[in-house]
Amino acid sequence: MLVISGVSWFEVVLWQWDHHRWWFWSDLTLGVLSLLLVRWRRRLPVPVAAVTNLLAFVSWSASGPATLALVSLATHRRWRQIIPVALLALVAGIVLEADNPVGTEPYAFTIPFLVLIIGFTTGWGMYIGSRRELLATLRERAETAEAEQHARVVQARTAERSRIAREMHDVLAHRISLVTMHAGALVYREDLNAEAIRATARVIQDNSHQAMIDLREVLGILRDDPGDAAPELPQPSARDLPDLIDEARRSGMRVEADHALELDGVPDQLGRTVYRVVQEGLTNARKHAADTLVTVIVAGGPDVGANVEVRNPLRIGERRTQAPDSGLGLVGLAERAELAGGRLTHRVSPAGEFVLSAWLPWPT
Repeated sequence: MLVISGVSWFEVVLWQWDHHRWWFWSDLTLGVLSLLLVRWRRRLPVPVAAVTNLLAFVSWSASGPATLALVSLATHRRWRQIIPVALLALVAGIVLEADNPVGTEPYAFTIPFLVLIIGFTTGWGMYIGSRRELLATLRERAETAEAEQHARVVQARTAERSRIAREMHDVLAHRISLVTMHAGALVYREDLNAEAIRATARVIQDNSHQAMIDLREVLGILRDDPGDAAPELPQPSARDLPDLIDEARRSGMRVEADHALELDGVPDQLGRTVYRVVQEGLTNARKHAADTLVTVIVAGGPDVGANVEVRNPLRIGERRTQAPDSGLGLVGLAERAELAGGRLTHRVSPAGEFVLSAWLPWPT
């Protein structure tokens, strides 16, 4: 800006000082005034550009501030504002050249030269405005991407915590219910001999120990330090259902199982959900009706999906031992089934049986 003012004024400044010193001081005053006005070019782009170019009609030193104000106005890229101010700058340049006391250039040279200068000035301002808009857009996209990434991280953490909570419930509720049932037998049964007491205590000990192992395996995935936990062990599948049912029978439950489905051919992802449904059904039966007959039915195939049903008669009378009801098992199972694309329901049949049933699609 200062260079443009200096080059423009250099041609007449000596003539003004020698012949009309008042013209020199007035030109310098208007130039300083224009220099002060450009400080508000971003807040008031149109008025500042218009006033500085009006001052350029009579002041060579105001040429620099007028040019800077025009560039600043052009950064907004609004032609309705740029064109009038650009025409005003062109007229100011022509009038100022016409008043040149040293000598004037022919209009055939002056007008194209001024048009070229004003066009370059306007184009440069529009380029700056376009680049600013691009940088602002990129910055906004980057901030949006960071916010979305943060939201995805929070969502992933929440989902992982929910998965771990469901896994801990599925694993521990089965073991703790066994411990609760056999501990209740020790409390209320007064006719047990020493061998029966030792056998019951051994079941409690084994299941408590296994519960600790299962808990350690589940919580091991939360540790970050190398060596704190081994890699996550393979999850149970449909092939492990016979072992689960045999374990329930050894604990004293009466279980009838009907495996109409070939368990070895069930995909692992589907098998894990089937295993958890049966495990939760046995756990609920053990907690609420331990002395009833539990029927487990697993059927289906690749064409129709997997159907799982666990049913047991409702217990008559009061329960001697009351296991804590968390209310999360069936909710977690329903969510697991929905995530797998299936559905899970539980109801009391007209025959007085509690029925837990699930349908799961067969993975392609």
